[in-house]
Amino acid sequence: MKIAFLGQPNAGKSTIFNGLAGYKTITANFPGQTVNYTISKVRLGDEIFEIVDLPGIYSLTALDKAEIETRNFILSGRADVVINIIDASTLSRSLELTLQIAELQVPMVICLNMIDEAKRKGLDINSEKLSKIFGVPVIETIANKGIGLDKIFISAKEAYFNQLIPKIQSFHKDIENYISEIEKIIPGNFIPKVPRRYLAIKLLEGDRELFEEIKIYNDLQNKVHKIREEIKISHGSPADTVISSERHALTMNIFEEVTKIGEPTKTLREKIDDILTNKYLGYPFLIFILFMIFFMVFEIGKIIEEPIISIFDSFIQKLPQYLSPESFSFFIVKGLLEGFSGGLGVAIPYLIPFFIGLTILEDIGYLPRMAFLMDTIMHRIGLHGKSVLPFIVSYGCNVPGVMATRILESPRDRFITAALSVFVPCAARTTVIFGLVGAYIGGVATAALYFFNILIIMILGAIFTKFIPEITPGLIMEIPPLRIPTFKNMLMKTWLRLKDFMLVAWPLLVISSVILSCLEYLQLDIFLNKIFSPLVSWLLGLPEKSGITLIFGILRKELSMIMLFQAFDTTNLSTVMTKIQMIIFTIFIIFYIPCIGTIGALIKELGTKKTILIIIISIFIALILSSIARLILSLL
Repeated sequence: MKIAFLGQPNAGKSTIFNGLAGYKTITANFPGQTVNYTISKVRLGDEIFEIVDLPGIYSLTALDKAEIETRNFILSGRADVVINIIDASTLSRSLELTLQIAELQVPMVICLNMIDEAKRKGLDINSEKLSKIFGVPVIETIANKGIGLDKIFISAKEAYFNQLIPKIQSFHKDIENYISEIEKIIPGNFIPKVPRRYLAIKLLEGDRELFEEIKIYNDLQNKVHKIREEIKISHGSPADTVISSERHALTMNIFEEVTKIGEPTKTLREKIDDILTNKYLGYPFLIFILFMIFFMVFEIGKIIEEPIISIFDSFIQKLPQYLSPESFSFFIVKGLLEGFSGGLGVAIPYLIPFFIGLTILEDIGYLPRMAFLMDTIMHRIGLHGKSVLPFIVSYGCNVPGVMATRILESPRDRFITAALSVFVPCAARTTVIFGLVGAYIGGVATAALYFFNILIIMILGAIFTKFIPEITPGLIMEIPPLRIPTFKNMLMKTWLRLKDFMLVAWPLLVISSVILSCLEYLQLDIFLNKIFSPLVSWLLGLPEKSGITLIFGILRKELSMIMLFQAFDTTNLSTVMTKIQMIIFTIFIIFYIPCIGTIGALIKELGTKKTILIIIISIFIALILSSIARLILSLL
């Protein structure tokens, strides 16, 4: 049985999915799209369930790729049952998506998640009454505590085997008449297996995708245009607005019917929230929280790194006892050891605490609050407040950061935000910052680099918006309640993020290390370093041997630093590079050409020409900043 989880953002959908899936998950893309979803197989006794975590969406209208692909997934029949995850504390708003899912006429289960938050707000929801209204099972869960998750598979089986299709909630009579008129003239072969009512409503709403489909049906097209115009005249608003208002009215009626509203209780969490989002106190706390994350990454990473590196060092030092230092096999084995050493001893010690910190901020609900605090600053540099969300996501990886720019309505905002997102230090660049500057210079220099990076991004944003002026709208964003993260969920999310490095970056790192060893054996590394010498030695003032490592950085940023160990044949870089050179090297890595994955995402989201422009800008900025840093640090 295939079960699809569908719900609005911040409803706890992914938390439920992770609680059921454990660690065995696969991330996949919709065909031909950058929009992805997560799948997993769960065994329960003798039964195997395939669960699918679809993107969080607010509606099933074709406004963005996530909404289009999600509804296409459901309509394709690839899901046997839909679990509609609802934030119970925002039931009056969340039911609008439920009404739209009901129109798809597939077996459904309604899951009222965060029922504890609803009760804290004084909402007493009658699940049985809600179940009768929609004619499908309604279950209550508290996902972050694992409460009620066992009911999901039981309810899914009940909905599937009994074909519990949700009851349609009717609009006002005149709108229903219009829907019926369109239903009657929809050709039988228009879109098979899709409910005619659903098609009629979407056509009334002016759904772009469906309007493309009806171009060959002149009678249907003319009828839809005529009815849309009649609704506009009779109601004084466009048809899509009228239907949206109808849904909102239905939602409020259902909410009032199933909910008793009592007195909310102000908890300690809400008092803390008032402080964290305060226009004066919020910013010092923001700086303090970020500093503590960086401090944790640096301190924990340093403790783990040193003993692991020393073990691999001893292996490499003993290698000449078993293989001739002049032989090809010696270089291959040495490359393998240095590749494993770089991943296990340098990258992972800093990535694990970084991912833990990011997960904690995410699960607590602090990231939207950070976006809220940064909204005013974003507008000062001419960007939409929503732009901060791609920036925050980019601290994990620039690829989803670039993809997240699709939440911005303006093409100009999307371009500028994507261009600036590639300068945000992702997890790979974090490895370089902490593994080089943090390990050899200290935590203060590391924090200074991050603040320097933020300052440069703000300056670049102001410059970009000066050349591409446009008035940006205000920020409208949902801020979920503060929550206490669970240890299990924290470990799971950290593992899923770390798995990407272990399965993709680490093998690439080992292969790159072996390639560099082969180049050393053939003495081609000397030739390549000579080619890069004008850039590396003359302009940046770096050791000539570091030139070849910059090539590997285009594959994955952390490879540049880790390849330094092999290029210089030492794990103690302080013996071959000065502190100034380490800082210059790191600044160049932070700002120069995005990695291959990010370039692919840029092409997908912005097109080839704009991507090439961003690459040229990044090289130019990296060269200027590194040169200025060299000059200032040399004088100091």
